[in-house]
Amino acid sequence: MNILIFGPNGSGKGTQGNLVKDKYSLDHIESGAIFRKHIGGGTELGLKAKEYINKGELVPDDITIPMVLDVLSGSTNGWLLDGFPRSLVQGEKLWEALQKDGVKLDYVIEIKLPREIAKARIMGRRLCENNANHPNNIGIPAIAPDGDKCRVCGGALSARDDDQDEEAINKRHNIYYDETTGTMAACNFYKNMKDGGFKYIQLDGEQSINEIKDYLISQLA
Repeated sequence: MNILIFGPNGSGKGTQGNLVKDKYSLDHIESGAIFRKHIGGGTELGLKAKEYINKGELVPDDITIPMVLDVLSGSTNGWLLDGFPRSLVQGEKLWEALQKDGVKLDYVIEIKLPREIAKARIMGRRLCENNANHPNNIGIPAIAPDGDKCRVCGGALSARDDDQDEEAINKRHNIYYDETTGTMAACNFYKNMKDGGFKYIQLDGEQSINEIKDYLISQLA
């Protein structure tokens, strides 16, 4: 089973992705981990990517996409791709590359959430030292942490600096909610595709974690 998941920061994408990954024993492949793997391994693509990263520039798609495909092709359990593509061009090129390499995409998942709600959730979330996907949010009673401890495992919690920076949040969301060239444009590229051979699942991010999880699992074969 191979899954591509979309959702703005604050939508619970990491939490739902983690639940799906565990249930179906999938490799949870995140864009940041892909860069770390190649750079840490000193691969040719990693060295090229590092040059751009060190200069504070975006890594070109002709480097990024082969890195993504390399990690996907190495998965024997199936994968859940999270955090990529982030633009329409990346979405189109990823699809072309999957088709060329004969890699089947089974599901595309989109978690919809209004921008202002997503921002409030980001500013309220707290990260567990043991698992960043453990849901803890001081603004949501159902998943409020136990004081300064994780509600799931009791681990220490912290807040990311950029989660408290409205300007940084707006920059991230400007990219995601852009329906012309951004992440939403990539999402819509898959949503509007006919005969892609995959099932498109749309989730209401305003529902509870369990409601979203139960509906999502019911849609996965």
